[in-house]
Amino acid sequence: MSMTPLARAVAAATLGAGMILPCLAQAAFVEDSKATLELRNFYFNRDIRQDSDPAVPTTVGKPTDRVAKQEEWGQGFIVRVESGFTEGTIGVGVDALGTLGVKLDSGRGTSGTGVLLRDRETGEAQDTYGDLGVTAKFKASNSVLKVGTVMPNLPTISGVDNRLLPTSYQGGYLNSQEIAGLALDLGMVNRINYRDSQDHETMTLARTSTRNGLAGRSDSDQFVFGGLTYKWNSELTTAYHYGNLDELYKQHIFNLVHVLPIADAQNLKTDLRFAKTSEEDDSNVDNNAFGAMFTYALKAHKFGLGYQAMTGDTGYAFINGNNPFLVNYVQIGDFSNTDEQSWQVRYDYDFTSLGIPGLTFMTRYVSGDNFDLADGSEGKEWERNTELKYVFQQGALKNLGVHWRNAHMRSNYASDLDENRLILSYTLPLF
Repeated sequence: MSMTPLARAVAAATLGAGMILPCLAQAAFVEDSKATLELRNFYFNRDIRQDSDPAVPTTVGKPTDRVAKQEEWGQGFIVRVESGFTEGTIGVGVDALGTLGVKLDSGRGTSGTGVLLRDRETGEAQDTYGDLGVTAKFKASNSVLKVGTVMPNLPTISGVDNRLLPTSYQGGYLNSQEIAGLALDLGMVNRINYRDSQDHETMTLARTSTRNGLAGRSDSDQFVFGGLTYKWNSELTTAYHYGNLDELYKQHIFNLVHVLPIADAQNLKTDLRFAKTSEEDDSNVDNNAFGAMFTYALKAHKFGLGYQAMTGDTGYAFINGNNPFLVNYVQIGDFSNTDEQSWQVRYDYDFTSLGIPGLTFMTRYVSGDNFDLADGSEGKEWERNTELKYVFQQGALKNLGVHWRNAHMRSNYASDLDENRLILSYTLPLF
């Protein structure tokens, strides 16, 4: 594992500050500290059923390779350390994130799943990979500034944590909650460490292709973001977020979430999203994305209906390695091609009502169309997901989670995909 120059500098500065502070001031720093070790075992299998289609790019092996299957298995170790803050007007603390991924099974013909680090020349999965990130943090009143390794979870920037190891960034991030109900987020990052990488790289646009029409400069070394989230009451929350990937795009995102109580153990949740993304400098980004998700909860059941529409000259733009803030972003696809319209139906069930706490089930179906293909015909696609998750509630296996995710994706422009993911996770408190 390696530590970046920025992380080393932050660690040295924090250590130096800690050494000169009086011992008394360190009490809360130590007493409020905590650390956990997450053990994550991840198996990924994807069958590619039309690998002869020349229009379908591959991310496996060398650029010219065509494959019919992606399959990898790895063991991850994720250590998270969070200190408390020193006493005083400005409290000082330090966090650390250590990650290690170990290859259990992979082959050159089946690599490229995002689970394991891949050699860029040979395409083979490496035996191990990982990183050590350090964060200095400063607290004044109800505001916290973090500098170093940061992991924002906002509509404009949210690292992916759906493989063996999580995505992280290098930069600074301020979260302030000085006014009751109001959260202010501000920050800037200049490097990203992808889920299947141990390098800190500049940021790129996701899904650049002829279908979403995105073009221009290939990367950027600065992403600036800010946002306001206000919780009006227990039922209504509104938010505005801004993001600027330097020389590539500017983005404004509006979000409204309302929960309407209907009766005992019944409510209707409305989640409305609108994003306007425009070009900057050499890029041609031009997209408006509208999404609405309505979820009716009835005791252990949830019934969801979603709609998503893209307008403008390009598809939805977001940072590669992020989760796009879209209601129809699901296991494989995000249904955000130029002018695409898509619908979603979803059902969730919590087995607690049947006496099996910790067991949950989800299934959904998303269908999209109305986008143009290279030959002038109309593009169509659909995806079906099924998930079953169980977290042991007691006994020797307490807190062990078993998660199965299944997906089928079909379209008239790319390979048909059948995918299974099996994740076992266990988090052990260290102190």
